[in-house]
Amino acid sequence: MFRHGKPVSLASAACRARRAALSLTSRPAWRVALRPVLCLALCLVLAGLSPARAAERELVFGMSAAFTGPARGLGMEYYRGLMASFEHANAQGGAGGLRLVLSLRDDGYDPLPALANTIGFVEQERVFALLGYVGTPTTARVLPLLKHYEAEGMILLFPFTGADLLREPPYNSYVFNLRASYFDETRGVVEALVASGKRRIAVFHQGDIYGRNGWDGVRRALKGFGLSIVADVTYRRGAPYTQDFRQEVGLLMAAQPDAIVTVGTAPACAGFIRDARNAGLAAPIATLSFADADNLVKFLLAQGRVTGRDYTTELIFSEVVPSYDDPSLPAAKLYRQAMSQSHAALPAHLMREEYVPNRLSFEGFLAGQVLVEAVKRLGGAPTRAGLARVLLNQKNLDIGLGENINFEADHNQGLHQTYLMVYRDGGFQTLKPRHGVRP
Repeated sequence: MFRHGKPVSLASAACRARRAALSLTSRPAWRVALRPVLCLALCLVLAGLSPARAAERELVFGMSAAFTGPARGLGMEYYRGLMASFEHANAQGGAGGLRLVLSLRDDGYDPLPALANTIGFVEQERVFALLGYVGTPTTARVLPLLKHYEAEGMILLFPFTGADLLREPPYNSYVFNLRASYFDETRGVVEALVASGKRRIAVFHQGDIYGRNGWDGVRRALKGFGLSIVADVTYRRGAPYTQDFRQEVGLLMAAQPDAIVTVGTAPACAGFIRDARNAGLAAPIATLSFADADNLVKFLLAQGRVTGRDYTTELIFSEVVPSYDDPSLPAAKLYRQAMSQSHAALPAHLMREEYVPNRLSFEGFLAGQVLVEAVKRLGGAPTRAGLARVLLNQKNLDIGLGENINFEADHNQGLHQTYLMVYRDGGFQTLKPRHGVRP
C-alpha cells in the first residue's frame, strides 16, 4: 500500500472470512484521522504554542487501483490527477478547512486484491470514503462489500469505469459516477460509424465483465439501426502488447467487417491494431476511453519506428472528457496549472517514463474538483451521509468543463457527454463532440 506516494504495508489478498461490520458512525473517519494531531496540539498548548498550527483536520479517502501490471498507467495517471486537485485545494487551506488525503493500495487490476484492499480501507484505516477505483472487474467485485457496509454509510466516489452495473440497482445508491457510461460511449461510436456508411461492425473485447459490457453497448446501439454485430472475439485480461493477436485478427477478418470496435486496455488494443494492420485490414478501428489513447498511440508510434509503417491512421478514440489543451475551458487551464505545481509522486519503480498532462489525469483532476466542492459544503462535522446528501443536492455544478454536473437519487451519473478523437499530425484532434442523452 502507498500513502502520499510512500510505501507502507500492503493488505493481504488471501481469502478470509468477513468480520462483522465495525461501527464507524460513532467514530467518523475525520475524528480517527484527527486523533494523533489533537494529542500533539494538546502538548503544544501546554507548551504555550498555538494549536492551530498543529491540529490539522483531515479527510482520508481510499483508492484501490492498478499501480503494477499491464494496466498500471491507468491507476498512476488517475491518481496524479486526483492528487493535483487535492494539493491545489490543500495549498489554499483545504476544502472547507479540511485537508484531503489519498491512501493508495495496489490491486494490479485484479479483483481479489481489490476486495482485500477495500476491507482494509474500511476496517483498518477507517477511511472517510472510497475514491477513484480503476476498472470494471475490480470495482464490480467490491460492490457487494458496499452493501455489506451499508450501516456505516460507506460510498464509492467517481470510479474510473463506465460499467452499467454501477449505475443500476441494487448498487447504484452506494456509488457516485462522474464519467459517461460505456453505453454512452459505444452509442456515440456506433452512430459515427453508421453515419459514415459502416454497417458491418465487429467487436474485439476483453473476456470479462468490462469487455462484455462494452460488447453489449455495441449490440444495443447497432440494434437501433436494425443491425447486429457481424463477429466478435475475446482476449484474456492482462494481455501485454507483445502478445500475438493474429488468430483473433483472422477470425474477425473472415467476417469481412468494415469497422471494428475494441473494448480493452491500451496494451491489448495496440497489439491487436498492430497485427490487424500487418494483416492488411484497413477498416477503421475504434477504442473506448479505458484504452488510454495516449498510451496506446505510444505503443503504435514505437512499432512504426521499427517497421516504417503508420499504425495510427483510421483510428477513432472515444473519450469522456474534452481536450486538456482547450483554451476555452477554465477547468483545463486550472488542470495544467495544478499539474505543473503538483508534487504528487509514486515510488520510483512504479513511475511512468514521463510525467506529462494527459486525458486520464485530467479526468482524475475533474473528479477531485467535484469532491473538493462537495467537501466545502459539509460543515464542521463531516459524515458520509452528509457527503452523499451534498452531492445529491449539487445541481448544475459548473467546474469549468463546458457541461454542468448533476446527480439525483435515481440517477448517479454526473456527466454524459462523449467525444471522438483522431490522431493526426503528431497530436489528437477532437471531432464534433456528441452530447450524451440521459437515459
